[in-house]
Amino acid sequence: MAVFKHVESADILDVLIIGAGISGINAAYYLAKYGPQGQRYAILEGRSAIGGTWDLFRYPGIRCDSDILTFSFAWNPWHGDKLLVDGLELCDYMRQSAEKIGADKHIKFNTTVRSVEWSSNESLWTIKAVVDGQRQQMYKSRFIILSTGYYDYRNPKDHIIPGLKTFKGDIVEPQFWPEDLDLDGKDVVIVGSGATAVTILPNIAAKTKHTTMLQRSPTYVATVANRIPSVDRMARAYLPARLAHWVSRMYHMVKSYASYTYVVKNPEKVKRLMMARMEQQLPPHISVEPHFSPRYNPWEQRLCACPDGDFWAALRSGKASVVTDEIDRISETQIHLKSGEDITADALILATGLKLQFAGGIAIYVDGELIEPSHKFGWKGCMVQDVPNLAFIVGYTNASWTLGSDASSYLLMRLLRTMKTKSAVSVTPRVPTDADMKAEPCFKLSSTYLKNTLAVFPKDGEGQWRFKTHYMSDMWDARWGDIVTNLEFR
Repeated sequence: MAVFKHVESADILDVLIIGAGISGINAAYYLAKYGPQGQRYAILEGRSAIGGTWDLFRYPGIRCDSDILTFSFAWNPWHGDKLLVDGLELCDYMRQSAEKIGADKHIKFNTTVRSVEWSSNESLWTIKAVVDGQRQQMYKSRFIILSTGYYDYRNPKDHIIPGLKTFKGDIVEPQFWPEDLDLDGKDVVIVGSGATAVTILPNIAAKTKHTTMLQRSPTYVATVANRIPSVDRMARAYLPARLAHWVSRMYHMVKSYASYTYVVKNPEKVKRLMMARMEQQLPPHISVEPHFSPRYNPWEQRLCACPDGDFWAALRSGKASVVTDEIDRISETQIHLKSGEDITADALILATGLKLQFAGGIAIYVDGELIEPSHKFGWKGCMVQDVPNLAFIVGYTNASWTLGSDASSYLLMRLLRTMKTKSAVSVTPRVPTDADMKAEPCFKLSSTYLKNTLAVFPKDGEGQWRFKTHYMSDMWDARWGDIVTNLEFR
């Protein structure tokens, strides 16, 4: 039986942030800037470094597909010239940002939270964690902010592929890319057609014998000029750094939203335009039909970006190709397709999506009862029905993640100030007994790996129980909207 270190009352935290990625560091800033004065907080991070997703993912070409001007923090200007930034640069930026606000001094690394238990008698959370994979550690906090992302950091998505275990070559999970993996001169097959596949292909094709992207269904791939636009360069040249960053951030946020809105309202027109642009960049031996003619409309799934057309250049080089088919089975050295064709492979890269997970797999208890988040509604997309003093931060699927983090973080700081004004020790979202809400998934995209959202995340409802939709409306609501209805203060 695990023995946890006793916590003295002097060690009780006001806020515990779990996760030191983009959302966790951002939450620490908002807590210091907009939260009640004098809040004692800590950040628990299971890994040995700041960065979250960007510290974990190490596959070739790993980058953020959101523009860096909206993905970077509103409070720490980005000074680089690239629009789509790679993972290592993002980790460096997050470390520098944490140091800038002093959040790095509050982080406890290699600390994995196993469970959190709320006591109504104490009005406190008891947090049980494991340090360095061995030592048990216990914390107590009045409030918890989950900045744990939306997927499983420890386990990949299950692959139901007949014969996969018989394959004799390398089987690679992009999420856990081996540092010593050697693909030189090998026939490599990337299974999947999402952002990971589109990123990896041009970054390995030159050194492999040949790289094939094997997709069950095609996706939209948009070429993005990988340099900040002239409007951003002009803002930097003539405005103070903070103001220039604000101008750039607003410009890209409005541009992104306008583009998204236009696409959603004119799907057929945009689909024809995107297919025409993809066809222009393809080599003669690869046709747009069936390889780049998605069955869905743009933004029903997230668009894939390729910086400066690197994906198309790899296809034109002859070192990479695309096959659109379904896998029938896999043998020792080949992939056998349902069309009857075979592909010989020395290595398989399984880029088929991520395994969804809420709260990093942390068990949540309220007065001894285990909470199943997927059975609950989400209050304003950041708190769980019937769970006191616990918030979660998720970003947007149709815009920069950080914009969603901003809206939720500001809302939570306003809520903490309201609790202090009311002299409340707890706040609990409650669905009215007479409410009759239809349960919707919180993520609206139709991507295959997001289809079981309802089985993992809190449900999307109506009114106060709607998830975030767009930065401008969500930030307005965070600043001035109703933060009393359907909340029980005690």
